Amino acid sequence: MTSDEHDLIRATAIIAVHLDDDGTVAARLADAAQETVTLVTGSADVATPPDFHRQMIRMVAELADSSGAQLVRARRDQRGWHWVAEPL
Repeated sequence: MTSDEHDLIRATAIIAVHLDDDGTVAARLADAAQETVTLVTGSADVATPPDFHRQMIRMVAELADSSGAQLVRARRDQRGWHWVAEPL
């Protein structure tokens, strides 16, 4: 799901993930234009961990073996940032 929560992106469409200095996580898609979409908007107030994009890739890889469609969201709580998957 994109940062504005309006679009869903298939994991198979993602060919690269990038973490900016401000904590923004963006994905490049495997379409003809290789469009880039923002998955998580960074913030000066709350730092994302340096391996946040790797955590997302790990989550997507784990879901590759699951049956059925899953929605993946970034969440922040008392323990910090983490990825949450839920069935569609």
